Amino acid sequence: MERILVTGGAGYIGSHTVVELLTAGYDVTVIDNFSNSGPDALKRIKAITGKDFDFVQGDVRDQGVLQKIFNSQNIYAVIHFAGFKAVGESVKEPLSYYNNNLFSAIALLEVMKKNNCKNFLFSSSATVYKDGETLPLIEDCVLQPKNPYGMTKLMIEMLLKDLYVSDKHWNIAILRYFNPIGAHKSGLLGEEPNGIPNNLLPYIANVATGKSAELKVYGNDYPTSDGTGKRDYIHVVDLALGHLAALKKIEGMGYDAYNLGTGKSYSVLEIVAEYESACGKKIPYSIVGRREGDIAECFADCTKAEKLLGFKAAKSLADMCNDTVNYSKTKR
Repeated sequence: MERILVTGGAGYIGSHTVVELLTAGYDVTVIDNFSNSGPDALKRIKAITGKDFDFVQGDVRDQGVLQKIFNSQNIYAVIHFAGFKAVGESVKEPLSYYNNNLFSAIALLEVMKKNNCKNFLFSSSATVYKDGETLPLIEDCVLQPKNPYGMTKLMIEMLLKDLYVSDKHWNIAILRYFNPIGAHKSGLLGEEPNGIPNNLLPYIANVATGKSAELKVYGNDYPTSDGTGKRDYIHVVDLALGHLAALKKIEGMGYDAYNLGTGKSYSVLEIVAEYESACGKKIPYSIVGRREGDIAECFADCTKAEKLLGFKAAKSLADMCNDTVNYSKTKR
């Protein structure tokens, strides 16, 4: 099978995708600098799959490190996950986000071009869409991010489009995520951010296991059913399988964008209630002010991914919460 280079492959989405790549028979090389992950994830990937893979510890902005990988291996395609990803943090530290996210993509693409590797899957985000667009969001909606994180994703999408216009030999899949949550069914692999979680479900899990006293709910005055923000949540394993679906169709794809979600939205308090059902405990929470950059509601129209990639998310919200509870028990 072809060899796939996965940047950020020790991270949450990257590690689950590496599991599915190895399970499908691909050879895999991972590069990660552990800025928001750790080496334990690599051991867990091997435990789940029973398969080995190559790993390079390094920063994707370092073209020298990247070139060594391409010198020693025949890379068929690259899946680019590496990047900072917290909306609130990006508002506070925009320079850090532009530096890390943009320069890593540029360095990677330059090395790929030099080595004539032109199959590229990009980890983008629903944050690229303009707030207030008619829901559900389709891939042709207006792109206008509200925060630096989303802007870095959009700028990379624009770069990739320009790259394709300049050279039609590139095959580029833009995969716009809608809030991945959940964990691998084995309980060995899940979301394990460094420090205080920025994402909802690991934050809830910390409260359920006593690591945090309560959940802070950022705003209850949005124009939604219960006033809290609503999002389209997709199981991380479904999301990983979406990458495999795009990879199988990458040759001859040209440049195209796909929503990867479920087409449904759930509020923060609905997620809390589902998690309480899964873990059998009450989740204490308090309402605090909105975070800068957050929007009221966001969910996807996933028709395009189903039609062109043959991909449709299969797991339910109950699956997402139950698998997270299972992971929380295992990691303790």
